Amino acid sequence: MGEANLVYGEIDEVIGQFQMEGKAVEKKPYGNGHINDTFLVVCETPEGKKKRYILQKMNHSIFKAPEQLMENVVNVTEYLRKVILAQGGDPDRETLNVVKAKNDSSYYVDQKGDYWRMFLFVEGTVCLEMVESAKDFYDSGVAFGNFQKMLADYPAKTLHETIPNFHNTPSRFRDFQKAVQEDKMGRAASAQEEIAFALARENDTKVLTDLLKAGELPLRVTHNDTKLNNILFDENTKKAICIIDLDTVMPGLSHYDFGDSIRFGASTGAEDEKDLSKIEMDLALFEAFTKGYLEGCGGSLTEKEIEMLPMGAKLMTYECGIRFLADYLEGDVYFKIHREGHNLDRARTQFKLVKDMEDKWTEMAAIVEKYKNK
Repeated sequence: MGEANLVYGEIDEVIGQFQMEGKAVEKKPYGNGHINDTFLVVCETPEGKKKRYILQKMNHSIFKAPEQLMENVVNVTEYLRKVILAQGGDPDRETLNVVKAKNDSSYYVDQKGDYWRMFLFVEGTVCLEMVESAKDFYDSGVAFGNFQKMLADYPAKTLHETIPNFHNTPSRFRDFQKAVQEDKMGRAASAQEEIAFALARENDTKVLTDLLKAGELPLRVTHNDTKLNNILFDENTKKAICIIDLDTVMPGLSHYDFGDSIRFGASTGAEDEKDLSKIEMDLALFEAFTKGYLEGCGGSLTEKEIEMLPMGAKLMTYECGIRFLADYLEGDVYFKIHREGHNLDRARTQFKLVKDMEDKWTEMAAIVEKYKNK
């Protein structure tokens, strides 16, 4: 609580550094994000109108180069504004809008060296924390597919990697191998079955990156955190209108966004479920998201990209599993745990999903084929 109060007390000085309309009359903590400290700031204009803003203290320990991160965010959102305007949309609601600091920078650095940024508040929207129906998942597919389509012509190579090798599966596999070999905590003996499962799929790890190197898959702008709660829905129509949390927007493959959505949203159980009989990949949810995603992409993906979508789902799930397992072997230094063996439980759910996808491979491929020309 002390830390929160300290941050809260700092923001009066910070608020005055941004180009807001009117005078700040209210400020309060906002949302439930785990990475950045977020506040809602309400301003009143001389005409008596209220204007709301989101102020964030950026997490400098996770994002080591906030200047590069904000360069990505500004360039991508300004590009999206132009696309949305050309489509006759409302860019104040359909993309994030960075509010510049008074020195025209996209961020402000306070006296302690902390980085702050501000966005316009997107009015009339709600956030969903979890998939409650196939329609929710379909809608999220449309939203992330449309995000991909709008950025299809963006020069992805010009973006910075905000977290290097984030979805580089061969690199993640090498990290996992190192964790097994070093076995710092003496835990490898308790995870022999899981280690064998992961090692047996080494050849899969390179499939997508090899196709990228061969020029058979295009480099894309990817979001890399395609959870349902990173979409804002219109509070009246319930239509998905804005993708948020652009901190991990960087060059990648469309399969990263598709695959991570399936990994998280199409599972029938929690990520740390101990009873593996409750875990499978729900084909109906896989179909709902695939249909929505390909509709949203609107023909912007290549045939090869579409063909490899099931591999994206499998590899993102496998990659997450080896990250959980490596962290367990290294002493739980990255992912927060709430019980003994928590990361091993998480790895087991991911590997159960991988196995279930392998068993349903023919059906997954048929679903992708069904919607590829939609």
